[in-house]
Parts: sequence; C-alpha cells; structure tokens
Amino acid sequence: MRVGATAMFRVDLHSHTSYSHDGHTPPRALVERARERRLDRIAVTDHGTIEGALLARDIDPDLVIVGEEIRCRCRTELIGLFLKERIPQRLSLTETVERIRDQGGVVYAPHPYAYARRALWRANRALRVADVVEGINARAFLPIWNHAAIKASERRGLPVVAGSDAHFAFEIGRAYAEMPEFVGAEEFLAAAPRARPSLARLSSPWLHVVGFAMKWRRIALAPARPAARQTGLTTTSSGA
Repeated sequence: MRVGATAMFRVDLHSHTSYSHDGHTPPRALVERARERRLDRIAVTDHGTIEGALLARDIDPDLVIVGEEIRCRCRTELIGLFLKERIPQRLSLTETVERIRDQGGVVYAPHPYAYARRALWRANRALRVADVVEGINARAFLPIWNHAAIKASERRGLPVVAGSDAHFAFEIGRAYAEMPEFVGAEEFLAAAPRARPSLARLSSPWLHVVGFAMKWRRIALAPARPAARQTGLTTTSSGA
C-alpha cells in the first residue's frame, strides 16, 4: 500500500512454524498463508531454532525475515530479527542481546507484559534492552497486556510494532504493523518509528489450551513419526 508518497509494508513480526516445539504450521504453509493475507514481510520466530525460518526464506526470500524467540536465563523472552545463526536458549539477558547485535540483528521485545508471573519485572528487563517493542500481540488475550506494552513503549520512546504470534496457519496476520518499506535490519530500524500497529483479530485463549494438548500428543508420537512433524508430510504404510 502507499500513504502519500511513501510505500508502506504490512508486516507480521512474530510467527511460528512446526519447527517450534509448540508450532503447527509447516514452513511452506506459513509462506502460503502470509501471501493470502497480503503480508509484505513476515518474521519467522521459532523457539530456540532458525531452521524453519531458513526453510521459509528459501521458499520466498523477499517475504521472510529470519528470527528466533529466545528464553533467557531469567525467563524473560526476547526475539532476534534478521539473524544469520541460532542463538542458544537460557543465556543471560546481556549475552543474548550481544549475540543478536553481533549478527547485525534487531532486539525485539515480544508480549512484554504477557507473563503469568513477575510480569512487570520481566517487562522492565526486556524494555531496557529492546530496539522495538511488540505493542500488539494477537495472542495476548487480556487487553491490559497490550495496553501496558504500548504505554510503556511510548514512555521510553521505543518504536511500537505488532505480531500475530501465530502457532496455527489461520492466525497469521491477525496482528501486523504498517510501516515504510525496508530491506534489511538497518532500514527496518529507520522505518520502525513510523510503524502503525494494528489488530485484525484477537486469538481465543482456547488456542493456548488446544496447542498445549497438541504439543504433548506430538511429543508422545514423535518416536514413531519424527519426519511428519517437521515437514508436514504424511507417512504411508508399505502395505498400503
């Protein structure tokens, strides 16, 4: 889209493939759904891995931003965007930030207040190091979580963006930011202060319950079907 003389991108900055322990969307299905939702960019931010993001980027290099959702030792979560290498989980917050920036990446604070315990403490830690903040997360089902994130970002002068936090394909694009077009981390950071976060639809809290049940079912079946989870392909019996 275009606002005045400025071309604007529609960007979903938080999504998961089946390479996340709790994701259910194969990389190709994620790309196809993002195209259906007319997104210009989508960040693939699996937990503890960039493998699914790299596969998605191979399918559509212009669409996909490689990212990773990282749980630090203090249990605060950060996202690294524009990554080249995986960052280990459970490092200190300081080392996690250093590793993101050493790759030329962007430090993104996801759902800073959407924690069951010590939310304010974790939010303050994330906001202190963030380059951009997820002011709208479509899975943050209590309105106060997103409201607090937006207000805290504004007080600190941090750019506010948005992500669907999609774990299922149908969630992709439920939250997004409209922002000036960009290529790479440097242009993204320059465009972020002009971002306009938007919520198309809030995801039901029941998706957390369904996703949790599916995750444990998948873990139980994993020894028998290791490939099906990752690729989204079905296996066929040799007697079929």
